[in-house]
Amino acid sequence: MELRENAFFKKAYEISRKTLTYVSPTLASKFIFRIAKGRRLDLNNPVLFDDKIMWLKLKKYYKNPIITQCVDKYAVRDYIKECGCEEILNDLIGVYDSSNEINWDELPDKFALKCNHGCGYNIICDDKSKLDIEKTKKQLDDWMKEDYYLNFAEVNYKYVPKKIICEKYLASKDGFLPNDYKIYCFDGVPKLVLTCYDRDDEKEQIQLVFTDLDFNILDYGAEGINDGRKIEKPESFDKMLEYCRKLSKGFPFVRMDFYDIDGKVFFGEMTFTPAGGLAKYYNDEGQKRLGEMISI
Repeated sequence: MELRENAFFKKAYEISRKTLTYVSPTLASKFIFRIAKGRRLDLNNPVLFDDKIMWLKLKKYYKNPIITQCVDKYAVRDYIKECGCEEILNDLIGVYDSSNEINWDELPDKFALKCNHGCGYNIICDDKSKLDIEKTKKQLDDWMKEDYYLNFAEVNYKYVPKKIICEKYLASKDGFLPNDYKIYCFDGVPKLVLTCYDRDDEKEQIQLVFTDLDFNILDYGAEGINDGRKIEKPESFDKMLEYCRKLSKGFPFVRMDFYDIDGKVFFGEMTFTPAGGLAKYYNDEGQKRLGEMISI
């Protein structure tokens, strides 16, 4: 009975938030925020980080063509080129409107497939001979049917034309998936890093750690998000900061994601509303300090 009620609640919550987003993204955001955070969203005088992210999403980033371009994992490539940073782009293998357009025989043994209109739409293939192609096609087709922005009223994704992209598989010479360096930038100024590590381990959760730009640990993270390991500054980090200053200029907040592959910088993505403004990996101090860094 308990599981049935839980499943019923989840389905009702999903329908409610999507319907509300159709009607009013602001009402939907307030509803979703209250459920996720257990408190009211303050859009009149936002102070904490997630409140300010919600404010930016609704007041500054919605229907903004530059934001739409930059959250689009395909169109952002043109923005990177326009900023004179083409050298950090990963190799593009193909772009498709549906999974039926993919010629699987022509793909390399290793590759990454992504849908461009949201987050979490990734399939990393490290051995094509072991890939279940029909299952992969179904997953891609399911993602392409989704209006990602409806999930948590992330209206900055609403006008992204849906595509499937295939990119080169990124790994070090030793074959390991690289750490993901997420640099928090405020009006063109990089201020701190969220590093995601152990990405190819069998742990249920990727490890996360906040650091300053010298990789000293900052006590901004919620309890249990990392194992306490010290993360070393990547070889190309100074270059990452240079790219941050070029690419994040003019945005009150954007998280710039990069990889270091044997000393070379590769661009990951630009994220304007991390976790939809509902992240649970910040502690109270992190919410406060990060909120102070955003000027609105």
